[in-house]
Amino acid sequence: MSKPHPNSRHVLLRYLSGALLVRVLFCCCVLVSLLEILALLEQTTPILQRHLGIMGILDYAGMRLPFLLAGALPLSTLIGALLMLTQMTLASEMAILRAAGLSTLGLYKCLVPATLLLGLAGVVLDDQIIPRTEQTLAAWWNRTDPTPEDGHSFWFHDGTNLTHIGYVADGGNILGTVDVYIRDAQGMLTKTLHAQKAHYTGSSGWTLYDVEGLAIDLKDQRVDRLAHRTDIPWKTTLFPPDFIRLSSGNAPLSTSTIIGMLRGQLPSDSSPGFLKAGLMERFLRPASLLVLLLIAMPVIYIPPRTGTRSWLPVWCLGTGLLFIVVQGLLRAMGNAGLLPPPVATVPALIIFTLGALTVLLRNETR
Repeated sequence: MSKPHPNSRHVLLRYLSGALLVRVLFCCCVLVSLLEILALLEQTTPILQRHLGIMGILDYAGMRLPFLLAGALPLSTLIGALLMLTQMTLASEMAILRAAGLSTLGLYKCLVPATLLLGLAGVVLDDQIIPRTEQTLAAWWNRTDPTPEDGHSFWFHDGTNLTHIGYVADGGNILGTVDVYIRDAQGMLTKTLHAQKAHYTGSSGWTLYDVEGLAIDLKDQRVDRLAHRTDIPWKTTLFPPDFIRLSSGNAPLSTSTIIGMLRGQLPSDSSPGFLKAGLMERFLRPASLLVLLLIAMPVIYIPPRTGTRSWLPVWCLGTGLLFIVVQGLLRAMGNAGLLPPPVATVPALIIFTLGALTVLLRNETR
């Protein structure tokens, strides 16, 4: 059998890539719309109670959109690939392509560029866009909160010091109940400061108000109470956006921020294992989408007589959902420190890739 002309390969690549991208984007739009509706059903009442009106609802939906888009991308890729391959199989397009000499591996190779493009788009969303939009959303939500003192408290490491913040207000410019535990280079506690509030001004930085404290000398076993101060400057490298991020709890982070936290250059309230697992998962997203594409491939073996009565697309969809769930479970175990980051991210890719290849090889040998 003669080999296809190189130009026909490019035409086929453009056709299959376009068909896949159109269906994936359509599925993304549907899923994101449903997720937006569910999110707005939950948040519309608080938004209106803050007197933000229709513009507040639209602002919330717009700032939440990138996060929902990234979350819907894996499932959209799976469903889009299933729709495209099933439609082509039932319309006999797949039989024509196979008769022309296109193998299953060749078909998969033609779909890889579009899938990698989707994966890279997901990496950009996770690494650059979502951290900024979620930061903006958290600051906006905090700034419009009529009762910020009801917010949750949090701890974080800032160099060798340990700090506790009672609540954050005014978009991060006001902190309530600040406790600073100052430690030396050996990690020994030397001083504690307790302030009722802290305010940030761009010109003079942070100022602690109504400050009390203790001077601690563990060698001599002495504890001296410091004189009460109405206000003192607070030397910290953090800015209001940093406190908004820390108060959000597991907020999306960019790669540069994660690396800075792992090196101890930026304050962090997360474990190193959590940060490393998140970093690995982010850059393995294209590989995850390639595995989902591989899981969808068996639908090209739907028997012509079976048609739409075939259960094969349902089984492929179920397997893809199981892959997404297993990835989430392993990721959660990695976040909790039960698994090292490589074990929390890589095994699911290998197991489901081998399973999908097994199914494809069995169908090829029939």
